[in-house]
Amino acid sequence: QGSDFTDFGRGHWLQELLCQGEESSHVQSSPDGQHLLVLQKSRPPPLPRVVAFQRHGIGGADLERNWEMPQPALVGLHFLQSPMTLGSWVLAIVWEHGRTEVWHFVVAVGWQLLQTLELCQGARARIVSLCSQGASLVWCEERPPLDAHSDMSKCAFRFCVCTRALEVGEQGVRLGTVRIVLHNSPEYQVLASPKHIFLVPAAASFATTSKFLLIWHPEKAKLTIAAPSAGFVHSKALRSSSESDFRKLLLGSVGLLSGLAPLDIHASAVSNSGGLLLVSTKGDVNIVEPDGTQRHIFDLEGDLLAQGSSVQLKTFGSILACVLAGVLYLIDQNSGRLIEKKVLSMKEVHFLESPGEEDSIQLLSQTGIYSFSFSKPEDSSRPEPCLVEMVFEEACRYYQRRSLSSSKLTVEKLKKGGVFQAPVALAAILQHSLCQKQKPSRGLQDTYVKLLSTMSLELQSYMSLELLKTCVVCAPESEVESYCEELVEQEVSRVLHSDIDKDNLTYLNSIFASFPKAAWKATRSCLQLQQNGDGLLVARATPEVWKKVLGGPQQEEEEVGQNGVVPLFELICTSFLRFKPKWLPRFVELTQQYVSISWAYSSKEGPEGRVPLYKRALGILARKNKHSEADDEMELELLLCSKRPKAVLQALHLLICLKRWQRVVEVAEKFSKLSPLLNKEIFITLLAEFARHRELDPYLDVLWPLCPAELTASDILTVVLQHLTHSQEDPVPFSSEENQLTVGLLKPLLQRVVQRPCVQDEMYSNALQSPTFPPPTPPREY
Repeated sequence: QGSDFTDFGRGHWLQELLCQGEESSHVQSSPDGQHLLVLQKSRPPPLPRVVAFQRHGIGGADLERNWEMPQPALVGLHFLQSPMTLGSWVLAIVWEHGRTEVWHFVVAVGWQLLQTLELCQGARARIVSLCSQGASLVWCEERPPLDAHSDMSKCAFRFCVCTRALEVGEQGVRLGTVRIVLHNSPEYQVLASPKHIFLVPAAASFATTSKFLLIWHPEKAKLTIAAPSAGFVHSKALRSSSESDFRKLLLGSVGLLSGLAPLDIHASAVSNSGGLLLVSTKGDVNIVEPDGTQRHIFDLEGDLLAQGSSVQLKTFGSILACVLAGVLYLIDQNSGRLIEKKVLSMKEVHFLESPGEEDSIQLLSQTGIYSFSFSKPEDSSRPEPCLVEMVFEEACRYYQRRSLSSSKLTVEKLKKGGVFQAPVALAAILQHSLCQKQKPSRGLQDTYVKLLSTMSLELQSYMSLELLKTCVVCAPESEVESYCEELVEQEVSRVLHSDIDKDNLTYLNSIFASFPKAAWKATRSCLQLQQNGDGLLVARATPEVWKKVLGGPQQEEEEVGQNGVVPLFELICTSFLRFKPKWLPRFVELTQQYVSISWAYSSKEGPEGRVPLYKRALGILARKNKHSEADDEMELELLLCSKRPKAVLQALHLLICLKRWQRVVEVAEKFSKLSPLLNKEIFITLLAEFARHRELDPYLDVLWPLCPAELTASDILTVVLQHLTHSQEDPVPFSSEENQLTVGLLKPLLQRVVQRPCVQDEMYSNALQSPTFPPPTPPREY
């Protein structure tokens, strides 16, 4: 929205600093947002330099420090809380060997050096990572072995994590005692949230120690081991320094940690809510909470990350801002929804603190400081002349379908009628929002102002879509694919939030056929498909989207064969089978759960009224050209996830044909609990198989408890005799065939049934246990 370099009065100097390269300069703003600090770690000649600027002309000299060689490397700049006598914060400049300069800013005077301190106790210590929390500094330092020629593999755990309070008073600066949080540890990067310290393993760590994170809770004086893929692992209180040994901390958790995969971390940052944001090399953005749990937020473009592009993360309220390869992503942290995607004209930008402005993001670039507001529509959007006319034409089609009159409704009648207020209001809002550059904006009616605030995000989406279409046309061939993926995602989202008629369904079919991979990504985004902590698929789609997925027009099979238009549910199932087949049964189960909540059972209006959803998914599986063993397993899972009696029995017979007896017994044991009728059908089926062969003999201890209460011994014998295999030889007392059924195998079941109390016996036993036995004589009737 504009540049405020003029506030500096030295904008050309800051431009020169930022032009040194992306890796050479580090920009940080003070907690109140009034000061900017630029740290140049390497520049020609390689001399570090710190320069501080005032955002607004309060008065006072700026800070500029240069250091001559062979000065050790600068670790970082950190702001610490201080008493109100010196202001709300002070600046600590820390070097690699522990030397620390403490500065504070006084209005009308400028920056003043308070004191120079030594942070580390050992002369050979080297700080590799540093963060600040309140008035304390937390750092990870390397303590090299005394013997310079010793084997480095034996000294792998030569790092320790320390903390030290830095107290600022009127008499000067005083360092508190050094407290060792963790010693004999590998190298860690320390990141501070308001109440916790995250210890992230460095890239050079060993494979065994890079499978988990450590979270230090200063208030509770405990360390938590957390593996993002497995959640909370172990927590230990640090009562003494002897308990803070890294190797002792891992005792008892080595077996669990050894089976985990190493962490995949490309970039990390701390959110303002206190969680740790992690970006993997594949583009997954996750947040790790202080209790060790992990939640997936968003998927970035993994191809750019694989090429080594850097990622910048920062949270503004509930909005997560990411900058990747010159593209700004604005993501809702709570829902994972992409709010905005902006292509920036510069690739190197820095996020700045903007206290008191929760609805805007400030970016520092080589040309100025820019403010991006995501709560108001952009003023620089280009007008679309035919958009208002398109609104009236679409409204004519809509009202014509609902009208009982045969007279043709035209745009002129719609505008002059004065009855249809919705298109008139929408056209007024579009003219007000999109045509401000061509002519002065007219004031909106009070009734339209609230609607405009509701539609602002939709208007931004429309303008970004138009910009994206322009990029697709003008982009080189190498970038067309990425633009097309974004275009497909926006188009699928747009159609899913509108009425799914035959035209829109045909359009979706063409999208899924032309861009299958992009359509799959769009489906995952719109339905918000992701795995929870237990590894189960969850979908956080809104009820409106679910109704579009399940309640669209359904065609008969002949009609599908004639015109090739597939319902949306079948389109999504096809994408599952192609890109993520393991998720399909769980997806069908989720759709059935939504159907059971939204529509009555066997309702003709619902999607289950004609063909059940699991059968529709099985129809997609049956239309595959090549059939494999994985398809057999998929068919079983689809039948079982439906939990319908006929489908469960069909799956049971399929497993019996495949002779997978262990799975047969597991299915019988699980689904016999659904209903007594299904329990009886399953038991009779397995009893018949028991009579035919001896494959079920190892599972009789599990099979006999499934016997229904209403089956008698004669019923069991009848089923067994009906399914006995008849031998061709003459019957003899002792048969030589190994699959012959014996009385001894059937005896436990018959004893179980005979010893079971009958219903009538229970009734009589209750009468016999009456306290008045025999019953009193009834009175005589005269």
